[in-house]
Amino acid sequence: MLNIAIDGPSGSGKSSLARAVAKKLQIIYVDTGALYRTVGLYIKRRGIDPSDTAEVIAALPDLSLSMTYEKGEQHIYLEGQDVGDTIRTPEIAMYASKVSAIPEVRAFLLDTQRSIAEKNSVIMDGRDIGTVILPNANVKIFLTASNEARARRRVAELHEKGIEATYEDILRDMALRDENDRTRAVAPAIPAEDAVFLDNSDLTAEETVTAVLRIIAEKTAEKSEK
Repeated sequence: MLNIAIDGPSGSGKSSLARAVAKKLQIIYVDTGALYRTVGLYIKRRGIDPSDTAEVIAALPDLSLSMTYEKGEQHIYLEGQDVGDTIRTPEIAMYASKVSAIPEVRAFLLDTQRSIAEKNSVIMDGRDIGTVILPNANVKIFLTASNEARARRRVAELHEKGIEATYEDILRDMALRDENDRTRAVAPAIPAEDAVFLDNSDLTAEETVTAVLRIIAEKTAEKSEK
């Protein structure tokens, strides 16, 4: 069983990287950020302020969330409907950042994530995979990039999906989300002590995948020798 944890800030390319590596290694990719975004979407649709912790917690028992894998791709269903790209907007990203700071929300999703990893070889990306979700992962990588590089990538990604966004707005929202994630009391977005750092500011997507595959090969070889 191989468990790989990819952590890092928003816009560093974690999701596209993890998806590509999963295909290369023929393992399951779990987009944990999408789970929190789905909770954020649910809270928004309920008309709840994501900063109102009590209201968010009170809404959790009625939240119907499921996840399936279809042709190797993760699909998340909210109230029986595939959320698709509706969770990929900057607004929902901020909702996700707010609700993910609530311990009860994290506990709500924790068992789901761990149970998948216990039964399958997986690669998960998020902000606390190596520190909280999969503390015993075989390989832990902290992927990062400059604020400017991350903002440019996110704008391009949104434009490809037909979502309007400006570089200035994304850069500002990204800095705010980074601060929220890094300073939250529960499961802050910080690297695991045994994580390998990879700055991909000047790397292409393909070069990043190659670098990560090399890290995985080196780490698994080290562990097999022990």
